[in-house]
Amino acid sequence: MMQRYRLLARALRRGAQGYELSQPASEVLRSPSDLHSWRALWGSAVSRGETRGGFPELIGSREALVGGIWRQQVRHAKVNGSEVKQGNVIERKGRIYQVLKTQHTQQGRGGATIQVELRDVQSGLKLTERFRTSESIERVFVDEKPYTFLYMEDSSVVLMEPKSFEQLELSKDMLGHGAAYLSDGMEVMVQQYNGQPFSATVPPKVTCTVSEAEPYFKGQSATPTYKRVVLENGQTILAPSFITAGDRVVIDTAENAYVTREKKQ
Repeated sequence: MMQRYRLLARALRRGAQGYELSQPASEVLRSPSDLHSWRALWGSAVSRGETRGGFPELIGSREALVGGIWRQQVRHAKVNGSEVKQGNVIERKGRIYQVLKTQHTQQGRGGATIQVELRDVQSGLKLTERFRTSESIERVFVDEKPYTFLYMEDSSVVLMEPKSFEQLELSKDMLGHGAAYLSDGMEVMVQQYNGQPFSATVPPKVTCTVSEAEPYFKGQSATPTYKRVVLENGQTILAPSFITAGDRVVIDTAENAYVTREKKQ
C-alpha cells in the first residue's frame, strides 16, 4: 500500500506542476487511505471523458477530492466478496446494508465463501447472508464526519458538530458496545448515507481504569493466564493475571478486548 501511495503521489506532483496548481500534491493525498478515494474518483472521471479539463478540479484540493466531488459523484465501487470487511457499507438487492460481522468459510468443492451479518441502514433490521469470495459486491462509500460527545440521556447519545456547534441526537444502539467507552469531549465519527446518520464509532483504542480484579501473586503460574476484570465503565473483559485493581489498561473498542497495560510515566 505505501509503495503504491508513493507512486501515485509522485504522479500527482507531476500533474499538479503541469497544470500549475497552487495546491501541492501532499495536500491532495495526506495518507495512503486516500488512495482508494483518488482511484475511484479518477476512474469515474475517465469514464466521463473528463481526465483533461477536469484534472485540476479533481485534485485542486483535498476537500474536493474526499469532500464535494467524491461524495457527490463517486458513490459505489465493485469489490469481490473476499474484500468485504466489517464496517463496510454495501448495496444488496436494492437495499443499503452495513456489514457488522464477517466470517470466511471453506465448503469443500463448493469453494470459499464469506458469511456476513448485515444491518439495513434504513430499517435497522439485521440479517445474515453468504457470498462467494469471487462474487461481485457493490460497495457504497459513505460520508464520515467527526463530532464531539456531550452527554448520554436514556437510550440516546447527544453529540456536537465542533465547527457549527449544532447538536445531533443518535440512538445508543448506533455505537454498539462502543457506547460504553464514551467520555466527555471524546471525538465520535458519525457515518451518514444521503445525509442520514446510520452508524457511529468511538476511537479504536481507549484507556480505562480497572475497578475490580482478583489479586495477583507472583509465581502463581508458570504460563500466562487470563482472568475476568471489571473496568470503571462496568465492562467486563479478559486480561492477563498480573492486572490488578487500579491499573490503567488500553482497550480495543471494536473487539471489546484488552490490548496492553498503560506504561507508567
